[in-house]
Amino acid sequence: MQGKIAIEEHFTLEESLNENVQFVGQSVNWSDVQRRLLDIGDLRLAEMDRHGIELAILSFMPGVQEMLDAQEAATAARQANDALAEGISRHPDRFAGFATLPMQDAEAAIIELSRCVKELGFKGAIVNGYTQRQVADFAIYYDVPEYRPFWAAMQGLDVPLYLHPRTAIQARAQAYEGHPWLISAAWGFAVETSVHALRLIGSGLFDEFPGQQVILGHLGERIPYDMWRLDHRLGKSPRGYPLEKPMSEYLRANFHLTTSGNFSDNALRCAIGEMGAERIMFSVDYPLEDTVDAASWFDGTEMAEEDRIRIGRANAIQLFKLDLN
Repeated sequence: MQGKIAIEEHFTLEESLNENVQFVGQSVNWSDVQRRLLDIGDLRLAEMDRHGIELAILSFMPGVQEMLDAQEAATAARQANDALAEGISRHPDRFAGFATLPMQDAEAAIIELSRCVKELGFKGAIVNGYTQRQVADFAIYYDVPEYRPFWAAMQGLDVPLYLHPRTAIQARAQAYEGHPWLISAAWGFAVETSVHALRLIGSGLFDEFPGQQVILGHLGERIPYDMWRLDHRLGKSPRGYPLEKPMSEYLRANFHLTTSGNFSDNALRCAIGEMGAERIMFSVDYPLEDTVDAASWFDGTEMAEEDRIRIGRANAIQLFKLDLN
């Protein structure tokens, strides 16, 4: 399929390069990943052209959520966003951007979000999971009351938030002891991110801000497989359930999924069956995944052609209000 739009595609800066090693598997050529992470130009464009990708929405990797100092995080976020805006300006018809946000301080995050959307023209924001602040072994999730003004700003600007995975902090990672291969992308990413997403729902966030949209990668961090069971068991929970509507209703109204790094026919069919094709978008997870794998799978997997166009292109145009035919 020509004209695909990819929305979980990463870049980095020289000074942040070594922080990304933790995400790269031993079998991956790190020098090649470095080249591709640092490039917002010919190398990336050539790969997009080879595989029918018209536009990529780029985001800074690894984000700033690990920084314990709020001012340091705000400075780093601004630097990353300015660098991304400069890269986009050279190829505005091929690249767009997600804002990196210093969530250590909700007010600082609001200021940077507003700047990125209103001044830089970014299409939304991305956060690398929970935030740490001052104390390394402590996680702050965005369902807590201090972030309600942030979500009000998000809805006011009418842009989505991409909730990107990260590993559990060490203090909460006992289940992975002796099994380090599970803690990251293979399993732990989905556990951490899916719990965060369900916390957002359970906090009543989408009753307060019903128009807010959140994006999950990897075909929903395994949530689609359990949507029926979530509703079924929460309806019987002895601990109570605070919302009037079932979780699946919020998932179908306030969440979108991408195919990033999950090129599975069966997983895609499950996601379409539970969420609908109008809630799914194509992505690669570049350069941690190979564009050829993502694109050849997507172009060849069995689905109705109208759904392929929706997932590959039309849904992103609608959600991000892109000026594309």
